[in-house]
Amino acid sequence: MSVTRSNNPSIIAFGSVNIDISARVNHFPAPGETLHAHDAGLGLGGKGANQAVAAARLGADVRLVGRTGDDPLADFAADSLRRHGVGAENLYRSAGDLTGLAMICTDSGGENTIVVVGGANMAIDGTDIARLVPLLTPGAIVLMQCEIPLDALRAAAQAVMQAGARLILDPAPVPQDGLPPDLFPLAELMTPNETETERLTGLRPHDAESARHAADRLHRLGLRRAIVKLGARGVLYSDEYGHGFVPPFTVDAVDSTAAGDCFNGGLAVALSSGMDLAGATRYAAACGALATTRRGASDAAPTRPEVERLLTAQPA
Repeated sequence: MSVTRSNNPSIIAFGSVNIDISARVNHFPAPGETLHAHDAGLGLGGKGANQAVAAARLGADVRLVGRTGDDPLADFAADSLRRHGVGAENLYRSAGDLTGLAMICTDSGGENTIVVVGGANMAIDGTDIARLVPLLTPGAIVLMQCEIPLDALRAAAQAVMQAGARLILDPAPVPQDGLPPDLFPLAELMTPNETETERLTGLRPHDAESARHAADRLHRLGLRRAIVKLGARGVLYSDEYGHGFVPPFTVDAVDSTAAGDCFNGGLAVALSSGMDLAGATRYAAACGALATTRRGASDAAPTRPEVERLLTAQPA
């Protein structure tokens, strides 16, 4: 099934904006080791920005509510968002703060390590939620992540529910003390990977069966719909109608940096077009798989024709 843009509910990302400083190495450095990188780059990142760009590159009408610092990197971030088709008029420049930074190393196998400096993202508060609320309409899909203060995340989630909008929460990174219990019923859907699922449920999923047991635990916590991402092993989806599994797509992976964010952006677009959870999960999985075939974060997001070609080439 393909997605269409007309008459779809709007998509709003509320979350982090970073500038990514990336380096490609043969292997990750051991403690005390200095490595020379093959190359390096500067690009737009942060889970809020990545998910917004991923949805926009699929043709969706997307708005981002977030913060940058009051520094030259803020201009880079805003220009990058606009270049990708994301409305950035609700991107606030936070005086006295640095724009968020992420330092990314990617090895020859496409795996990565990331160190994040939250910067202005950690200053998000009620004034940002006040910018979010006028954008919320019944049926609108809101993408959130855990790279902002937890109190702001909870308040924003409550505003989404009160407006009759739909929250897709990416619980990444899971806070040290886990997520507060009241967040689970506020979200329509959560999309944890293996590590995040273990932090939330105590179960480390490794296949469809273990992912199903973990999803059941998420439901018992109050979550209506769950998607458990198993990386190269596929994706399990679960709701009140039962469970299903999407096998992995076969692609030549070079960099997994923003695969999860592209998954969530694709999921929002597919759900906004009226797909059921099974179809939307498969569409999102294709987006995430394609993101691994190119380097970078926001710049790795696929376009709608690319996704539809993969879905056609590797049918369910």
